[in-house]
Amino acid sequence: MSSPSAEAAETTETADAAALSRLLDVPFDDLGMLERALTHRSWAFENGSVEPNERLEFLGDAVLALVVTDEVFHAHPDQQEGRLAKVRSAAVKTGSLAEVARELGLGRFVKLGRGEDSSGGRDKDSILADTLEAVIGAVYLDRGFATSYELVQRLFAVRLADLAEMEAALDYKTSLQELCAARFERLPNYLVEDEGPDHAKTFSAVVSVDGRELGRGQGRSKKQAEQRAAREAFRLVNSEGADGALHRPEDDVG
Repeated sequence: MSSPSAEAAETTETADAAALSRLLDVPFDDLGMLERALTHRSWAFENGSVEPNERLEFLGDAVLALVVTDEVFHAHPDQQEGRLAKVRSAAVKTGSLAEVARELGLGRFVKLGRGEDSSGGRDKDSILADTLEAVIGAVYLDRGFATSYELVQRLFAVRLADLAEMEAALDYKTSLQELCAARFERLPNYLVEDEGPDHAKTFSAVVSVDGRELGRGQGRSKKQAEQRAAREAFRLVNSEGADGALHRPEDDVG
């Protein structure tokens, strides 16, 4: 027979899982599954014979990666694999997952051991990210793939849209190289010049493919100038569409 304190603790845990279920707008058939997703290994260690959320985290990681990959793939049909991979990586990195978890207020539901709790574990990026993945895994097991897909889509829609536009998610030099290789079977060439004193140089870059100038850029470093030139070129080539032919100077000669 369980003690009154154990029953009270069980009721509190079930109430927390039920509250999170409502917050996620995902009704669970088995709230125990969601409770397990919230169980950090530090709590499991202190309480004994309790399964932590690590297996659910493993599963949720795979579900999350698949859903984000599918979303990115279909949202950007003209983008090369390199860029898609960068956007996906930025979306599912620990910091991004922790941000989503904080927006949900997930930290207050996590079951932590006393030491981990007292050291600020409820706001640690790694714990928040791992718990979010475990919750996604629990949704997948309890409600199926369609519901877990809809949940991830809901939680990450704005972030994925923002990442697709962020320069930080895209290395334009690499993306331009991939695009030109696929579109023209040629690689871009960069011409960089600098001016000004050593302590305040300005760099100017011009990028071209087979004699056709595609973009220009300036910056306080060679790398910055090349990236800005590549960005201009990437947008130009991309806007021309998949059938855009490479126009060479000699094409103007009759």
